[in-house]
Amino acid sequence: MPLLIALDIDGTTVHHDGSLSPVVGDAVARVRDAGHHVVLATGRSLIGTVPIANELGLGPAYAVCSNGAVTITLDGRGGYDVVEAVTFDPARALAALEGQWTDGVVASEQLGVGYLVSAPFPEGELLGEQRVASWDELLHTRTTRVTFRSPTGTSEDFVALADRLGLHGVNYAIGFTAWLDINPEGVSKASALEQVRRTLGVEPMDTIAVGDHYNDVQMLTWAARGVAMGQAPDEVRAAADEVTGTVDDDGLAAVLLSLL
Repeated sequence: MPLLIALDIDGTTVHHDGSLSPVVGDAVARVRDAGHHVVLATGRSLIGTVPIANELGLGPAYAVCSNGAVTITLDGRGGYDVVEAVTFDPARALAALEGQWTDGVVASEQLGVGYLVSAPFPEGELLGEQRVASWDELLHTRTTRVTFRSPTGTSEDFVALADRLGLHGVNYAIGFTAWLDINPEGVSKASALEQVRRTLGVEPMDTIAVGDHYNDVQMLTWAARGVAMGQAPDEVRAAADEVTGTVDDDGLAAVLLSLL
């Protein structure tokens, strides 16, 4: 039976500079050609996901974007359709964040377009159009995801910040740096992948997921075989069934080739 193979992108499928190793690209092609369902499951927006899917030659296929808030189908010719986009009212979360970090800035994801931002983000951090918006507009514009970041904080600072604020009624994930992604409550890579699994008719025992970061924990525990990348934090490694090599060592390729 075909497997559902869920792959995180950054730090798993591609290097942190965005480059794709030929070894990993070949391994993805081999499991795809063997008839397995390769599903990208990423924190990237739709705009950032589609080019990687095209580079990998995926399609027809599903992809899960924005940490599970957006699910798309890829047609294999560079096009896509949005299957589901879950939005939420960010007012409560933004009100909790306001004034919590001196140089903190906010981005509110706008599907297929880019972001409304409280101030410009550094070049390359957000893909798509950035439009500076008033705080009032940010509070009252529904979104698939809110991102809060700081150039001076650390991931540990933001873990403590999230714990202090509580952030009830949303789902959130901390980045490697001072980066906090906030999604609608109940939405994660795992929740979106479960819908994809049911649609494809794949049995729960025939699922595998590979990831390297905090926003992958639920996905790794959802899959029958959850694999953490070698450079993943301890909490992520502990959530997985096994650990492979690092992204620099093409750890994903070893996992994929073990399926053939």
